[in-house]
Amino acid sequence: MERAVYEWMSVAEEGMWWYRSVHANILYALRRCETDADAPVLDAGCGTGGLLSKLAEAYPGRALYGLDADEGAARVARTKSPADIVVGSVNELPYADESFGAICSVDVIYHKLVDPAVALKEAMRCLKPGGIIILNLPAYQWLYSFHDRDDHGVRRFTRSGARKLLQEAGFSEAYGTYWNTFLFPLMVLQRKLAKEDTTEYPAFLNAAFKFVTDVERVPLRAGVRYPFGGSVLIVGRKPL
Repeated sequence: MERAVYEWMSVAEEGMWWYRSVHANILYALRRCETDADAPVLDAGCGTGGLLSKLAEAYPGRALYGLDADEGAARVARTKSPADIVVGSVNELPYADESFGAICSVDVIYHKLVDPAVALKEAMRCLKPGGIIILNLPAYQWLYSFHDRDDHGVRRFTRSGARKLLQEAGFSEAYGTYWNTFLFPLMVLQRKLAKEDTTEYPAFLNAAFKFVTDVERVPLRAGVRYPFGGSVLIVGRKPL
C-alpha cells in the first residue's frame, strides 16, 4: 500500500469502528475455533500492528509473530506489542514447518502482489496439525471501487469462493460468515457514489457505526451466519 495509507492506518486502527470490529471478530473466531490456546500465533500481513496489540492484550505471555511486506509498517508495529515482527511476503513465509497454532490475515490475500493459492499453501505448511487460518476478506467483486484501487487490491471474494480456495489448499472450513451486514447498504452507496475514501469519521458517526457492528456481533456469537455483508470471515483447519 501507499505510505500515506500506512500512516493513516497506524492512527485509525486504534479507534476507527471498522478496525475495532474486525479485530473483535478475529479474536472471536480464534477463541471459537482454535484447539491449542498456548500455540504461537502469526499475523500474516500485520500492517502497523493493531491486531497484534489486541492479541497481546487478550493473550498476555503468548508467543506472537507478525509479518508485513513494508519495512515502515513493521517498524511501527514493533512499537505496539511484544510480537516478533519481520519483513517478508505471505507468498514465502520465513518460518519452519508446523510453527504456529493459528495464522490470522486481515484483507491481505486480495492484494495484487499476493498469490492466494501460494499464500494458503505456505500457511498450511507453517501450521501445526489441527491449526487454523483465520481470513478476513473484502466481499463481492462487483463492489470493487476506488478503495481497493488505492489499497492495491485486485480481487474480492464470496464465502463460497473463499471456501473453495481453502479446500484447494487442503483446509477444511471450520467457520464462515459474512459480516458488516447491517451497514452494508451504506457501504454500497459510499463505494458506488463517492470518489475517494472517507479518511476521518466524525466522533458521533464512528461511535454509531461501532455500536451497530457490536450489535451485529451478538447474533454471530449465538450461531447466526449472515448471508451477505461487506466482508467475509472464514476459518480453515489443517487436518490432524
